[in-house]
Amino acid sequence: MARIIAHATHGRDNPERATLPFIVANVAATAEQEAIVLLTIDGVWLATKDYADDIHHEGMPPLAEVLASVVANGGQVWACGACTKPRGITEEHLIEGARIISAADIVAELASGTPIFTG
Repeated sequence: MARIIAHATHGRDNPERATLPFIVANVAATAEQEAIVLLTIDGVWLATKDYADDIHHEGMPPLAEVLASVVANGGQVWACGACTKPRGITEEHLIEGARIISAADIVAELASGTPIFTG
C-alpha cells in the first residue's frame, strides 16, 4: 500500500487551493492507499469544526463533502502544530479525524520517502 501526503496552505482565502489537496487525498484513500492531508499556514483552519462548511469552488465538489469523504475512507488530516498554536487552535477545536502534529512528524514522513503533493 502506498502512502501520500497532500499539502494545503489555504482556507477560505482560496477555495480552489483549499479543495484540491482533499480531492487528491480522497482519490488515494478510495483507491485503498494511505492518504494524509497536511494543513499548514492558514490551511490549519480547515481542520476546525464548521470552518469548511461554506467553502466551494465552482466546478469542484463542496470542500466539506470531500473532507468528510477523505476521513470516511480512512484518510488522515494533520494540522501543523507550529501553525495551530499562534492561531489559538487546540485539539478541542478539531474535526473528527484530524490531529495536531509536530514538525518532527512531517520530517519523519518525508525522510521515509512519502511523496507530497502541494495544491
